[in-house]
Amino acid sequence: MDVTVFRAVTRPLPHAVLLCTASGRILATNPATRRTADCLRTGADLLGLALDADNLRVRLDQWLRSGSPLPGVTTVRDSTGTAVRLRCHGARAAWWRGDEPAVQLHLTRLDATDRFVALSQQVRLLHRQTAYRLAIAEQRDRLLRSETRARARMQRLYRLTAALAASATLADVCDAVHKCAPQALDAVDVTLELHSRRIVPSLGPTDRFPALGAWIDLDAVPAPEPVTSGPGYGLRVPLEAEGIMLGSLVIHQAPHAERDSEHTTAIAQQISQAVRRAGLFEHEHRLAERLQRSLLPTLPEVEGLDIASGYAPGTHMVDVGGDWYDVHLLTSDTVGFTIGDVAGHGIAEATAMAQINTALRSIARRCGEHPPAVLTQLNDFLGTYHQGLMATACYAAYDRRTRVLRHTRAGHPPPLLIHADGTSRYLEGTPAPPLGPVPDTRFPVSEIRVPEDAKLVFYTDGLIERRGESLDAGLGRLAQTARSTPGLGAREVCELLLHQQVDTEMPDDRALLVVGFPGREGERG
Repeated sequence: MDVTVFRAVTRPLPHAVLLCTASGRILATNPATRRTADCLRTGADLLGLALDADNLRVRLDQWLRSGSPLPGVTTVRDSTGTAVRLRCHGARAAWWRGDEPAVQLHLTRLDATDRFVALSQQVRLLHRQTAYRLAIAEQRDRLLRSETRARARMQRLYRLTAALAASATLADVCDAVHKCAPQALDAVDVTLELHSRRIVPSLGPTDRFPALGAWIDLDAVPAPEPVTSGPGYGLRVPLEAEGIMLGSLVIHQAPHAERDSEHTTAIAQQISQAVRRAGLFEHEHRLAERLQRSLLPTLPEVEGLDIASGYAPGTHMVDVGGDWYDVHLLTSDTVGFTIGDVAGHGIAEATAMAQINTALRSIARRCGEHPPAVLTQLNDFLGTYHQGLMATACYAAYDRRTRVLRHTRAGHPPPLLIHADGTSRYLEGTPAPPLGPVPDTRFPVSEIRVPEDAKLVFYTDGLIERRGESLDAGLGRLAQTARSTPGLGAREVCELLLHQQVDTEMPDDRALLVVGFPGREGERG
């Protein structure tokens, strides 16, 4: 077959068919070739027309060696300069007898009109979209897992932070660390090693630091060496606040636990600040309590009477309060009892309480046998030297010869009289306003004859006050507790009443004065 026969055979074909030599010279084409790309003419250089000549040259070599059609792709530029992408199927023209071997090519335009091309493009697009969606899903899963881990860690850290923020004392801090720090640090356990004297300075040579038992006191025993191998190794992190080395936090981690030094350091800093804050609080609390107790008097021993007193600060109270009590030896037969409470907490109130108590002792020397006169002069004292200050008070004068008790109150809770069998009643009397705000106040007086073996309880409102309940409930609770007092001395009664319901939060300081009135046999004894 020659070129003439090739043209006759390929003329009716609907797709382009051309014959070219191994060097790329086009020997013959059919009419469909001009319609496919008008630059493909007899005598033209196919390699010169191709935009990917190097790739086409490789393909020509492959086609020349093949007896079966092989696919390929090339791009040529037509007469308008438009790039035309062609899908090729070529094989060696074995029938050609020319000087140079030839290749017979079947060509199809690769554009939107080619259903194969369109399908291929859709498949490729689908593959890309699928790969993109899979990549997005995988990335979303990674982010979700990372976010879940971060949220869980943040929740554990928040629980530790909240527990430390709510901790007022060192015992609270130690409890919060041991309960929440292992989870926040992904640790098996944690140990606190603290310098107690650096945290809470000593108040004197006889001062003893309370043993908490929840941490190792480096001032008492040397720190043990942390475990560095085995089921849990110890990482010792220093605890420092305000330039003071407070101790160490020993973290017992699992062997394969991930180490996050920044996270560990941040938690150690939080614990350091909580320890430092709790130490300052306890130091101030102990100072305030010692100051408060130093302002309270040492009661005298009175023949024929069993007298005891007690004081307890309110829960988490740092400021000193204004509670006071005292016993006044007026005459050989008459004894005065007083209890009171300056409104508020702080140095000013404590100072005023001390001055009131001093003034009251002077007033009692002059007119202690007449309770209304005592409170009248005390009211004048507050109005003159402590304007704007308010205090409640109760004063009573007891005649040991007649067993008559005369008492008056200025806004203060009534004393509780406990009989020998445990029954009790409140000595209400006629109420009067507190001391200070109202000048020229009249203070009514009431009197009773005290039964034998009875006990009289003077107290401040902190003993009966509870958050969220009325004073009547507190008065009823105190009377109910008094049923347990038969057979007890004044000291035992004082301890019982002072620390009733120890699990209940006390909002205020509590002061207590208990006076026992033995019968005739007790007096003679």
